[in-house]
Amino acid sequence: MPEVNHIKKLRNIKSLSINEISKRTGFCWSTVKKYADEDHLPVETTTVKRGMMYEGKWGEIVSDWLMEDRALKKKLRRNNKIIFEQLGKLGFPGSYRTVCNFISDWNDSMIGV
Repeated sequence: MPEVNHIKKLRNIKSLSINEISKRTGFCWSTVKKYADEDHLPVETTTVKRGMMYEGKWGEIVSDWLMEDRALKKKLRRNNKIIFEQLGKLGFPGSYRTVCNFISDWNDSMIGV
């Protein structure tokens, strides 16, 4: 999106030609033409997360644990390794990396809450 806004600024405010904008930005001439002269902006798509952590019971379990831990002091909270080990005791078939990625996504979604 910042690139599109930059192209529109060069075209509308600085009145540069399509060729000049293409040379300055390094984008293809047809791409610059599309974004400089058309009114609609590209729609950003959001992907829906899939997998055992998002569709199965495992994500709910980890989310519940993380919500419980938010009430505790930082030193008393579970870290990623401990969560993975506790999931392993429950029969979790996934990897440590899967758990870390889910926890990272969960933390990013909870920043605004």
